[in-house]
Amino acid sequence: MRYTPPPLKVHGFEFKFDQPLIMAIINTTPDSFFDGSKNYHFEEATASGEKAIFQGAHILDIGGESTRPGSERVSSEEELKRVMPTVAWLAEQGHAVSIDTMKAEVAQNALDAGACIVNDVSGGRFDDNMFSVVKDYGAALVIGHMRGMPETMQDNINFADVVTEVSNELKKTVAKALKAGISKNKIIIDPGIGFGKTVEQCSILIARTGEISKQLELPVLIGVSNKSFIGNLSENAPVDKRTPGTVAANIFSLLSGAHIFRVHDTFSAKQSFQVAQSIIPFLKL
Repeated sequence: MRYTPPPLKVHGFEFKFDQPLIMAIINTTPDSFFDGSKNYHFEEATASGEKAIFQGAHILDIGGESTRPGSERVSSEEELKRVMPTVAWLAEQGHAVSIDTMKAEVAQNALDAGACIVNDVSGGRFDDNMFSVVKDYGAALVIGHMRGMPETMQDNINFADVVTEVSNELKKTVAKALKAGISKNKIIIDPGIGFGKTVEQCSILIARTGEISKQLELPVLIGVSNKSFIGNLSENAPVDKRTPGTVAANIFSLLSGAHIFRVHDTFSAKQSFQVAQSIIPFLKL
């Protein structure tokens, strides 16, 4: 049986986990692995955010620094320049905004502007001040799993048991967040699909996501959208031809026990979840 966490209540928003929650990706970086500079400028980024909300997104995740394998870090100043106009405008429209960053300074500025969630793929390891910023603002925190940093994460992909080790490593990070004063009911975990994992390890984590959720008693965010493991499993399909694989991975994640789904294509995600939810009650698994 899947674990259903209590609702997440943060900054006037309430997210219930009895349905799949869609987190739409809004990149404001010129070197995103998927959409490059498509949303790099304010007008395009805000339009993409509004479109995603119209199509059914619950959360808009705005990022200004690529975390694809081998990517290089940018300064806080550059990251702020990229994200802040979009964060401020979309939050002002009343949308639930998440800031995708590893830097406490960027998170703090975004929270000041109205963001309510910090999505940190490093799980607070990149910046020691991240937990205190999240705690002070009463924000929600997505704790991602990754060994090393994006530029080095593929160097350490040896797991004897990927589910047990990812679960244990997330548990230790969650304990640090709790010790820093962040409420457990505002923590979300992300097993880091594609972040220092082989294709097989990604598949295993998707199939057994629910085990991690149950063990830690926390909601799980899954980010599989258009990632390289999908291309590797589908005759090296290019990035812009991975929507069907993304849908498949998300549906299996839903069946496994995931709660939040970070996607590029909100329309496809919403439609696939609507169909899946009508069928799932009749499955005899």
